[in-house]
Amino acid sequence: MSRKAHVVVVGNEKGGTGKSTVSMHLIVSLLGMGLSVGSIDIDARQATLSRYVQNRKSRKDLAELGLRVPDHVALPPTADREADERRLTETVRLLGNIHDVIVVDTPGSDHYLSRLGHSFADTLITPLNDSLVDLDVLARVDPETMRISRPSHYSEMVWETKKTRAVRGEKAVVDWIVLRNRLAHLDARNKQAMEKLLEDLARRIGFRVVPGLGERVIYRSLFLEGLTLLDLKHGIKGFELSMSNVAARQELRQLIDATGLARLAKAD
Repeated sequence: MSRKAHVVVVGNEKGGTGKSTVSMHLIVSLLGMGLSVGSIDIDARQATLSRYVQNRKSRKDLAELGLRVPDHVALPPTADREADERRLTETVRLLGNIHDVIVVDTPGSDHYLSRLGHSFADTLITPLNDSLVDLDVLARVDPETMRISRPSHYSEMVWETKKTRAVRGEKAVVDWIVLRNRLAHLDARNKQAMEKLLEDLARRIGFRVVPGLGERVIYRSLFLEGLTLLDLKHGIKGFELSMSNVAARQELRQLIDATGLARLAKAD
């Protein structure tokens, strides 16, 4: 399947890790770089990203503030698996021919559309709450030795999607990035254990680890308003640049830099 777009998939089989928040901030960041962006919500039953985009489109000051929106498609699953998979494949093809980047938000569960969506990833971003409980989505940890016993089902699924890419004649190389969200919520001992486990696992299954987003109340307010941290430069009423908001924007800048996606704008 030929396409020009670079596909970024935001995926994790666990819910509540901030996938849609990360997806929307990536989308607006890429739009701000001058890139043309399509977005796909495979998690369209929960539809958080779709609602986020709609909240943005519904703003009366959208044009006044110069807020850009992606070319968004929601793909809720139906009772016809084959038809669903055809629709997703065709949507990726169509958006891929007219945009520079596609951002795909996936469900927090093992689902056939999620597995297919992962197989299109050139960049896979996995937000992970920074806790030993949430690490279970990537690997099984022996509680006695605090060592990794084996990769989890999700890690194995990511490996399988590389084979799917190869069958389609695409490069099997995927830049897999794990975002450690909510870093401040671990005590020092658990933080060190988490760092060691992720370091070991990264070597074994081939991802890189970068700091993600903190746990901040502002993200809930931004969602309702259809805004991102990047939009606060417009001086929008009710969103003053407090020290907390400034710190959040710095986290986001570091995240975007770490993904390496800015290179797409330079190459365009």
